This record gives sequence, structure tokens and C-alpha cells, in this order.
Amino acid sequence: MRIGELSTAAGVDVETIRYYEKVGLMPAAERGANGYRAYSSRQLAQLTFIRHCRALDIGLADIRRLLAFSSHPDDSCGDINQLIDEQLERVRTRLESLHALERQLQELRSCCTGTRPIQGCGILNELTSVRPEQARRD
Repeated sequence: MRIGELSTAAGVDVETIRYYEKVGLMPAAERGANGYRAYSSRQLAQLTFIRHCRALDIGLADIRRLLAFSSHPDDSCGDINQLIDEQLERVRTRLESLHALERQLQELRSCCTGTRPIQGCGILNELTSVRPEQARRD
């Protein structure tokens, strides 16, 4: 199949496929006599694997590791479990950070209730106010 067909089949942009080839995440496609890239069902499976990993926010380095693991089917999957445990920890850390951000935004939102002239907007006033601990740092 051509790159456009691969793109459609895997649900990945053509430029993303080219990027994955460039960084060595996917092997470069064979070129036909006409110069067009020709992709196989194996490359489609690999691209689908990469897309699923990216949907789980797994980084390219870890995807590379997972692909390497898959080429040793008789080895133990303990390292794969550890990789996913590390990804879970990164997600949990981000969730904590997002919850803190949510609390800050809720607090900010509570600074202004109703509609009033912009000059009296509690949100804008809060965003432009200097707190004593900030003034000491400067």
C-alpha cells in the first residue's frame, strides 16, 4: 500500500509516518519502480502499535523499547510491566498536578461573581496583584 493508504488504515497523518521513519521508529518503506513508498501489512501493524502507545502518552523512547521487547517473544515480560508501571506513575503525577491546577482555577473563578465593568473584575485584579512572597523574590 502507498503512504496515503497506510495513513488512512492506521489513522495517522502522512507527516507522522515520515517522522517515525526519519527517527528510526519505523523502518523506511521499500520504493517501487515508480518511486512511491510501498508499505506492508507488517508495517501497518507496527504503525498501529505505535499509535496505540502514543494514545497512552508513551514516549518515543519507551515505544522503541517496547518494539525491541516484541522481537524477543520468549523473554520475560517483567521489563514491560516495569515500563508500564513507570508510565502509570507519570500519569498519576500529572493528575495530581492537574487537580492542583483545577483548585487554583476554582479559587480564581470565585474572585468574581456576576458581571461588572472590567475594571472591577476580581479575576483580572487577582491575576495582576503582587503577593508579598513574590515581591520578596525579586
